[in-house]
Amino acid sequence: MKPSSSTSESVAGKPCILCCAITGSVPTKAANPAVPISISEQVESSHAAVEAGASIIHAHVRNDDETPSSDPEKFARLKEGLEKHCPGVIIQFSTGGRSGAGQARGGMLSLRPDMASLSVGSNNFPTRVYENPPDLVAWLAEEMVKYEIMPEVEAFDLSHILQAIRMHEEGKLYGRLYVQFVMNVKNAMPADKEVFDFYAHIMATRAPEAAWCAAGIGPTQHVVNEWAIAAGGHTRAGLEDNVRLDRETLAPSNAALIARAAEICAKYDRPVASPAQAREILGLRSA
Repeated sequence: MKPSSSTSESVAGKPCILCCAITGSVPTKAANPAVPISISEQVESSHAAVEAGASIIHAHVRNDDETPSSDPEKFARLKEGLEKHCPGVIIQFSTGGRSGAGQARGGMLSLRPDMASLSVGSNNFPTRVYENPPDLVAWLAEEMVKYEIMPEVEAFDLSHILQAIRMHEEGKLYGRLYVQFVMNVKNAMPADKEVFDFYAHIMATRAPEAAWCAAGIGPTQHVVNEWAIAAGGHTRAGLEDNVRLDRETLAPSNAALIARAAEICAKYDRPVASPAQAREILGLRSA
């Protein structure tokens, strides 16, 4: 898709934040041997992704058998490794529901990562309901305020965007409002361009001081990357969301998926934000 002159002119020169979702809770080495599972693999994969242009590392942790974990000790070792080998990168921990239940999902927040994901509503996932009851959402948000952690609100539905805006207006979310449109999770919002455009419109009209990004799951990853970059937003790539470059080719690394997003940035004359620039854009503390 060739960028239109109006779109490319309006976003040209605007730095784009690339977030790398390195592992997630679902992909396994059986699906792609490049999926990093151990802490050392995650740190090595993150380093390569940062070299390719990532300024945020979105991180889950796993057990040795590849099952998801919410163990704060694992998160602590990952944070230490990232700070040592990827100095300045924005560390974002996941509080997602596949890794634990109830308040265990936020057990690592006392480690004070720069950011953490926050889901503010429930929705269907491929085989279950992704439950985010109001009391848990409120508790997670309060913990993020307590530890001065900026949430990235993961929006799987329009109501999640509106709820995030409401919570931020009420002072319940720490820092600048940052919303991620998550598209193409089975049984949730598909990767629909008309819906995407409406999401971006809502953010521009209802929360003009906020920032937003977008992620596409599976084969829509590069499609949603391009929609977000072309529209002036930020975007996410990585093996958590997509293990392939195309139908026939496994992605060799997280770095390869970030490099592809960086190529789209170049197509729209958008510089890839460095970690320091990303911190400034998001209003985060210096590393």
